[in-house]
Formats: sequence, C-alpha cells, structure tokens
Amino acid sequence: MSRFTLPLLTATLFAMQSQAELVTYPAGPGVETISDFSVRVRQDGGQWTPVAVYPVKVDHVSNAKHNVETASMAYFDFDGIVDVEVVSNREKVDSSRIRPLSCNITPDVSGDTLTFSLSEPRNLSIEVNGDIFHNLHLFANPIDANRPSAKVLKNLKKHKNLIYFAPGSHNLPGDTLHIPSNTTVYIDGGAYVHGELKVHGSENVNIYGRGEVHPVRGAGVSNVKSKNVTVDGIIVTQLPVIMCDSVTVTNVKSISSYGWGDGMNVYCSKNVWYDRVFCRNSDDCTTVYASRGDSRGSCDNILMENSTLWADVAHPIFIGLHGSAMAIGVDAPADTISNLTYRNIDILDQAEKQLDYQGCLAINAGDNNVVRDITFDNIRIEDFREGQLVNFRIFFNKKYCAAPGQCINNVLIKDVTYNGSGENISIISGYDNDHKVAGIKFENLTINGVKIADDMPGKPGWYKTGDMAGIYIGEHVENVTFK
Repeated sequence: MSRFTLPLLTATLFAMQSQAELVTYPAGPGVETISDFSVRVRQDGGQWTPVAVYPVKVDHVSNAKHNVETASMAYFDFDGIVDVEVVSNREKVDSSRIRPLSCNITPDVSGDTLTFSLSEPRNLSIEVNGDIFHNLHLFANPIDANRPSAKVLKNLKKHKNLIYFAPGSHNLPGDTLHIPSNTTVYIDGGAYVHGELKVHGSENVNIYGRGEVHPVRGAGVSNVKSKNVTVDGIIVTQLPVIMCDSVTVTNVKSISSYGWGDGMNVYCSKNVWYDRVFCRNSDDCTTVYASRGDSRGSCDNILMENSTLWADVAHPIFIGLHGSAMAIGVDAPADTISNLTYRNIDILDQAEKQLDYQGCLAINAGDNNVVRDITFDNIRIEDFREGQLVNFRIFFNKKYCAAPGQCINNVLIKDVTYNGSGENISIISGYDNDHKVAGIKFENLTINGVKIADDMPGKPGWYKTGDMAGIYIGEHVENVTFK
C-alpha cells in the first residue's frame, strides 16, 4: 500500500509523570500559515509554547454572491488546565468575545493581547471588534489517543494497513485516495492533504489525526456504501455519508467557503453518530435526506450531540428535502426519515435571505418523505444575522422536489433557548388534508428570557401560543403544544 510521508516533525510534547499534558503541532514543510493572530499556550503556569496559525477560507454572502474571506485557525491538544494567549496582529482590540457564548469565557484583555484558561476541550471562535470573517477558529482538542507511536512511525513498512501523512504538504495522485477495507489513515498535526479521501464500498476504516484534508472543492472525506467507519479529529471542507451503516464522526471540523458547501450530509444511511463536531459552512451545516440520484433508501437512527454549528448561509440543521418522489404505495413505499436526535448543540449563526431556506431548526418534507420521531434537545441559539428559529413544513419545492412530502409526525423541541433580534417569523405548516404536520411538542422553549407555554402569564386566551413566540402555525397542522 502507498505511503505518504515526509520526514517526521515530532509534535512538541510536554509530559508530567509520563502522561502527555499539552501537545502542539508545528506547521509542516510547505504548509501555509497566517499572521493575523499569534497564539501561545502553557500548562499550569509553565513555559509558553507557540501554536501554528493557519489560513482558512470562509463565506461572506453579500448581494447574493459568495465572497471568500480569509480567517485564521489554530489547534492543540491538552489535558488538565491550559492557559491560552491570543495576540491580535491584524487590528487593535477595542472589543472581543469568545463563542459559543454558553462556554462563558471572558478573556482578560491587555492592549491587543487576550488571555484565558481552559479546563476542557473546546471548539471556539475568537472575535475582535465584532469581525466574524477574520476571526480565529481555535480548536482545543483532547489528547489524541489514536496517534501512532514513535516505534510504529519508524517502521511503517511493517504496518501495511496504516497510511500515514506526516507534517507537511501532500498532493494526492489524481487528487483522490481510495481507502480499502480494514485500513487506518492518520493525518498528523501540521499536515495538509490536497485532495479527497474516498471510503467507497469499504468496511472497518478509521481516519484519525489533527491535520487538514481539502480538495479544491468538495468533500475532504466521502463515505459511500460503507460500513463501520470512524473519522476523528481532522479538519475538512465537507464530509458526506451516503448509503452507509455505522459511521462515527468525532471532533471533526468542517469549514467551507464556496457555493453549495454543505458540511455533513447524510443520505440513505443508518446508525450515524456525530459527537463534538464543529461546522462552519457556506450552505447547510448538517442535513439528513433520503433518496437522491443514484442514492436510494431511507434514513434511521442519526445522532448529533455536543457540537457547534455556524451557517454562513442556509440552515444549521436541515431535514427531509430529498426522497423517492415516485413512491405511490405498497409496491413503491415512501422513504422514511426517522429517529433523529440533535442534543447539546450551540448554533452560532444563520444568514439566509431566501425565505424558502430559513430555519435554524428546519424540517421541510418533500418527495413523498415520511419524517417522524425527531428530537431537538438542549439547543442554544445565539443571535443570527437573518433567518428563522424553526421552519417545519410539508412543501412542494419544484426546484428540488418532484412531489410534496407525506407527513411530519412527532417532533420534540426541548430546552431550546434563543437570545437575539435577527429572526423572522417562524413557520409550521402542512400542505393539504392528506399531507399534515402533527404532534409538535415544545417543552421549555425560552426566547429572550421569556418561557413560552400554553399557560404562560399574560397570554390572551384567544391567542395561539405560537403568536407569543413569533411562530406562525398555519393550515393542516395538528397537536402543537407548548409546555
């Protein structure tokens, strides 16, 4: 099997009683860095160590055009407590903030230097003077337990099922590497892989690391018709999961800047788990769809938790658009999208001008899809530039669908908070008497500090509770409750 290696640049490792406490990764040969910010870290008041800062492309939509901006990105691993120092070299610091706001991190500011401490891994945005397009994406990772040992790295020829990318710049032949079954790929910190890793028709594949995998456009890692795949710790543009079973995506960061740059799509798959992912994307951050094109089938048992979503355009969470439009009954059953859970998630932004594609939490059933048993639990939505809080509709979007969806049933929205002023009117609406939305349960919905409930104080008896929340509850909708 091919080996993609450059001379190994050992990660800077600080140990205490043989346990790694802090790991930084110098940029490898040929890997571009950027000087808008300088970053240093130290463990328990010890010696400051520099952290490499890399450019990352993000999307600034203006006048219906995608304008690519260059932001910054840095990463390190740690255990215990770490101090972080960030110096703004691009501009003088008049104000600053660190998001997600739920982390409750307020930096000490001295001149153009921000300092703060972390006691657990975080995926953060460091923003100076309100600038979200030239910010620092800081990924403070847990210690990487998957990194090959020094002994393994010295004897790669003996490990035929390991593909290792050392720190440095790597160009894949033909911009693509096909990953066979029973293979582990490791992209080390300080590595940049130009191209796409394809897990197509494979089983028992692990893709680990801290480095970056980017083609010119499209998926850094694509999973198609595969089973038992784990992707952990790396940085990519897009990461689709198509017709797969048992895929785990942990601590992966997806950042895109071009049109239709969805982050983490799921098509026709089951048993997919996302944990601690960070998505900042130039289209939907995460989607779950059924059939489309050559991809055929339903979706079941999808979980995303402990994650951060930032939609520079389109939806943070989008469910239900594509399916088997030709479904007509028993002989051709409709696709079903079921048993989806989104739990403990921070939504940092939505910026979508088109009313058809708004909704931080969006379920738009098309193409005869049956969408049911969806849970949004403990979602914290920050003020966004333009969009809606929720958009649950059965619709016939002729641009993308050949039929309306069949139904949306049994949706729980629990412990969702929103603080801001950028939202438009949210929408819950069915299509006709045969295509309804039913069983929408809001529990402990809080908007700008006000708890929304059917028996909330001050609600006139003739109002729908949705009126108090800025949610239009339209036709062909049954059993919407607020508790």
